[in-house]
Amino acid sequence: MTSTGIGVEAGAQAARTRALAVLRVRGRALAVALLPAAATVILLTGGSTGHFVGRGWDTARWTVGVFAVVVLLAAAGVALVVARVRPAVSPTVPIPEESAPDLYRMVRDLADRLDVPVPSAIALTPDCDSWLEDRTHPAHGPPAPRSGDELGSPGPHRRVPAAPVLVIGSPFLWWMRVGELRAVLAPVVAGTGPSAQPDIAAARRFVRGLDATVAVSSTAGRGPAGRLVCAGLGWVARMLLRGCREHAALMERGVAAAAAERAQAVDYGLRIVAQEQVGLAYAGWDRLLTRVALPAWRMGRWPSRLDAGVVSALTELSRRDRLAEGFASRLGERPACDLLEEPGLVDEAASLLAARLFHGGPAEPGPDWSPVAWQEYPDEVVDRTWRTEAARLHRVLDSLGVRATLDPAAPDPGGPTLARVLDHLTEPAGRCGPEEPPTRAGDVEGAEGIESAEGVGEASDAVDVRDVEGLVDADEAAGTECSATLAAGLTAALAREEAAAVTAGPDAPTGQGPDSALWDDCALPLFPLQPPRTARELLADHVTAMVCCAAVDTAGATPGLDWLDGPSLLVDGERAADLTPRVLSLIEEGDPAPLRAWLAESGIRPEKPVRLV
Repeated sequence: MTSTGIGVEAGAQAARTRALAVLRVRGRALAVALLPAAATVILLTGGSTGHFVGRGWDTARWTVGVFAVVVLLAAAGVALVVARVRPAVSPTVPIPEESAPDLYRMVRDLADRLDVPVPSAIALTPDCDSWLEDRTHPAHGPPAPRSGDELGSPGPHRRVPAAPVLVIGSPFLWWMRVGELRAVLAPVVAGTGPSAQPDIAAARRFVRGLDATVAVSSTAGRGPAGRLVCAGLGWVARMLLRGCREHAALMERGVAAAAAERAQAVDYGLRIVAQEQVGLAYAGWDRLLTRVALPAWRMGRWPSRLDAGVVSALTELSRRDRLAEGFASRLGERPACDLLEEPGLVDEAASLLAARLFHGGPAEPGPDWSPVAWQEYPDEVVDRTWRTEAARLHRVLDSLGVRATLDPAAPDPGGPTLARVLDHLTEPAGRCGPEEPPTRAGDVEGAEGIESAEGVGEASDAVDVRDVEGLVDADEAAGTECSATLAAGLTAALAREEAAAVTAGPDAPTGQGPDSALWDDCALPLFPLQPPRTARELLADHVTAMVCCAAVDTAGATPGLDWLDGPSLLVDGERAADLTPRVLSLIEEGDPAPLRAWLAESGIRPEKPVRLV
C-alpha cells in the first residue's frame, strides 16, 4: 500500500473512531433514560416472586413506575424532536444538471478518479468557499408549505439524496479556469468517501439534530407551557452537545485529513497554484461587496452581475499591483463559468442571494428593489447616492436653522449650495446653534426653494438636536462643535428613515428564493458586511457627496465606478483620489483651506446651487 493509501486509511479510521465515540454518548443517554424503567422491572419482578413484599415495596413500585413512565415519555419526545427537527441548511442557488451538464460531467470524472461516491447535486453560494452539505434529512426534499415552526414534517413525496450536495463558491466559477476549479474541488469531492461510512453519517445526523434542537428551543413567541417544555428540551440537547463536541470536531478533522490525502493523486501541482487564486478571489470578492455592492444596496438597487464584477476587480488589481502581475494573463484560458449553460442567469440569482444575505434585501425584485447593470452603475447608483445624501444634508441644515448663503449673482439665490455647508462647518464655537428664521421675502423664497427641491414639507422631518445628544461618541468629540452637531442631526435623520423603511417592510416582496424554504430567513442580514457608520463617517460621506454634486453640476465632472474603491469622482477623466483628507480636515479641524484650494484648482464653484434628489 502506498503512503497516500496509508494516510487515507489512517484518517478514515480516526474519523470512524471518533464517530463511534459520538454514538456512545447517544447510547449513554438512552441508557440513562431506560434506567428508571429497568428499576421498575426489577421491583415488579421481585413482587411477583415474593421477594419484595409489603406496603413500602408497593409504594416504591408505584413511585418508580410513575417516574419511569415520565422519563420514558420525555426521552421519547426528545428523541422524536432530534430525529424530526429540520437541520440548518446553507442558503444556496441550486444548479440542475440540465443547466450545467459540463460541470456535472467534470465532477463525475473527478469522483471516478478519486474512487468516491458522486455528489447528489451541485449548488452555488455567494462566498469564496466550497464544501459538502448533507441534505439527506426528509425535510430537505421538495419544500413543504411554509409555517411558523422549525420542525419539518416529511410529506409522502420526499426525495432523499444518497450523497451530500456539493456547494461551490460562485466567484470561483468566474475567476478560476476549468483546471484550477477541478484542482480546488478535488479534496472537497474526496470527502464523499468518508461521508458514506455509516457510523460517520449516523454521528453527523445526531450532532446536526442536537444543534437544530437547540435552535428550536430558543425560538421566541411561545406560551408559558411551551417555554417550559423548550427549556427542558434545550437543556438536554446542550448537555449532549457538550458531551460529544470534542469527538465531533476530531471526527471532522479525520474526514478532512482522509479527503486531503486521497486528493493528492489528482492535480496536486495545479492545486498549489489554484490555492493562490482562492485567496485572491476572496480579497476581490470582499472588496467588491463592501466598496461597490453595498452603496447600491443602500439605494435599493442590487448589481445583477457580481461574479462578473469579481473578474473586473481582480483584473484592475493586477494592473495596479505588480505582485498580482501574471494573474490577468490567465484570462485567455477557458473560464469555469463556461461549464454553465446560462452563466448570466446564474450570476443574477447568486447576486440577488448575496444582497439578501449580506444586506437583508427582499427575496424578489420589485419597484424599490431593482437590478442594476454595471454600465448603469455610475448614473443610477453613484450620482443618485450623492444627490440623496446632499439633500439629506441640507434638510438637516434647515432643521438646525442654518441660513442659506445668499448670492444675488447666483441663478437661484438661496438654493442648496456647497458654500452653505462650508460656512456652517467653519463657524466658531458657540455659534453653531439654531439661527433666527429668515424674515426677508427673498430669504423665505430661498428656504422654500430648498424645501421643494429636496421634497421636504412635513414638520416631522425636523431634527431636534436635543434628542441626539448621546449619538456623538467620545472619539468624535475631537471634531468641531458645528461638525458634531451636524453629525448628530444626520445620524438621527438616517435612523428615522431606516425606521420608516422597516415599517414599510411588510409591503415589500416576501417570496422565497430557490433554496430559501430550507433556511431561516427571519433574521436578515445573516452576514452583515460592515457595522453601522459612526456619526463622523456619516458627516464625511455627506459632505463628500455635496462636493461631488457641486463638481458634477459646476465643473463638468462625472460619476464613475472604481472596481476596488467603489463610487468615484472623475475630474477631467482622472479619479479624484485626494478629496477625502481635505474633507476630513474641514470636519475635524474646521479648516476649509485645503478643500477650497482643491475646489479652485478643479474649477468647482461652491456658491452655485446644485440639483438634488
